[in-house]
Amino acid sequence: MSQTVFKRIAVKIGSNVLTRADGTLDVTRMSAIVDQAAELHRRGVEIILISSGAVASGRGELKLNKLPDAVSQRQLFSAVGQTKLINRYYELFRDHQITCGQVLTTKENFASRRHYLNQKNCMTVMLEAGVIPIVNENDTISVTELMFTDNDELSGLIATMMSAEALIILSNVNGIYDGDPQNPDSKIIAEITDKMDLQTLVQSEKSSFGRGGMQTKYNIARKVADEGITVIIANGKQDNILMNLLYHPENQLHTRFIPNEKPVSNVKKWIAHSDSFAKGEVHINTGAREALQGNHASSLLPVGITVVKGEFEKDDIVKIIDENGLGIGWGKTAFDSGKVLEIMGKKGNKPVVHYDYLYLD
Repeated sequence: MSQTVFKRIAVKIGSNVLTRADGTLDVTRMSAIVDQAAELHRRGVEIILISSGAVASGRGELKLNKLPDAVSQRQLFSAVGQTKLINRYYELFRDHQITCGQVLTTKENFASRRHYLNQKNCMTVMLEAGVIPIVNENDTISVTELMFTDNDELSGLIATMMSAEALIILSNVNGIYDGDPQNPDSKIIAEITDKMDLQTLVQSEKSSFGRGGMQTKYNIARKVADEGITVIIANGKQDNILMNLLYHPENQLHTRFIPNEKPVSNVKKWIAHSDSFAKGEVHINTGAREALQGNHASSLLPVGITVVKGEFEKDDIVKIIDENGLGIGWGKTAFDSGKVLEIMGKKGNKPVVHYDYLYLD
């Protein structure tokens, strides 16, 4: 086989890949994916797994036939299932003489730059030591407003944080279709570029056992691809899926999002995924918007700010709202909300959001 073009990949394994029809953990499928990950690891590919399955694992252990709609039920299933899931991964990778490690995270861990970098450092050390990180949301302490949309959102954050060259999202579908997937005349869209708008084609149905759906996958994939990372959506229930995608993609049905060729800094990648972490808003006038969206790099100056909403600290993420009330981006603020209120509309002050810490939608 030829050598894969990717040196570091993030692989998201969805709930519908790792669950049987009755909602319990599909150990056979899990073992097959681990076999492929182990082979890629031996070939020098650094792999980060973002794995669902804790809730399904807990459901199977407790023998309760209820879907985890309530937060309390989800916490219960996850508390039991996460231990079982990581132990299963550990045993499967140990059969290949490979060590894996568990990384549990929450949405709040991405809101702070310091916590964000601590997570990145942890996983970097793991990869350098030859350990495969297995990442999942810590459902036992997450409550509704702190949850990720699903592990698709988490996988996008992990891929950008770890500067992965590719994010592979394994679901129970072959990719994105040009029509209703149930229609036999519909075909897979093989490649998607930033020039294509496919919102109307994306199905909105939720996964049977997960919290997300194809709409979430599409939105996350577009954002991650815009940041320079290849994104692939494929069917994780297909045999040898990872090896085929990386070494014989022409023989495997999938949708590939072509990455943006313009490099994006790691800080801006973090800010790009911080829309749900924003601690406040700064509203700007027409002149400020035109300057930010112009052809030259511009920072957000106090003179262009008209309204400040919310309470935030220095280095928090704030949402930037234009004169029409539309969000145009996010940025890491150089001042707290009190200071911004004091200097807004005035000339001669340092930027509230420097260009290096600004991400425009």
